[in-house]
Amino acid sequence: MAFETRFSEQEQVLLSSLPTLVGTVMTFAEGSGMSTIMEMFASSKSMLEGSKQFTGNEIISGILPNMQNTSEAMAEAKELRTKIQSHLKAHEVDSKDELLQQVLNDCKKASELLASKATPKEAEEYKKWTMDIAETVAKAAKEGGFLGFGGTQVSSGELKLFTDIATALNVQRSLN
Repeated sequence: MAFETRFSEQEQVLLSSLPTLVGTVMTFAEGSGMSTIMEMFASSKSMLEGSKQFTGNEIISGILPNMQNTSEAMAEAKELRTKIQSHLKAHEVDSKDELLQQVLNDCKKASELLASKATPKEAEEYKKWTMDIAETVAKAAKEGGFLGFGGTQVSSGELKLFTDIATALNVQRSLN
């Protein structure tokens, strides 16, 4: 059964928006300046990698835009952005802290939804994909330091957030 028929519209928005939102909160966990730009790029690139890594997953393929048709992909990306904005507005998210809490709540809801409506393999791959996005963003740029010198690859804030996301998604995963 296809993604569009297996999940309600609200469930589709939840599953579609979560990887993007996880990338977003990881990007703003501690970054500023050039590191934020690098992390935003890493988030987008990592999201699209899901189509290559999980080719048979109906949930992931139902979420990602059709990259074979550029104009269709742009329209799908714009539609997803609108749905994400509506989702956040409906939950009255007005600050970074509220966004973080909403993402963690969404992780829990997604985990429960996947347990009830997805195959175990689909659920595992979706969670792996989402955690891969978080990890890629966390490791995309050093935090602290100056002009690329010094700093740490993964900050304590990123490490804590990664752990919180993994816990909310009900997965065992750590950053190395």
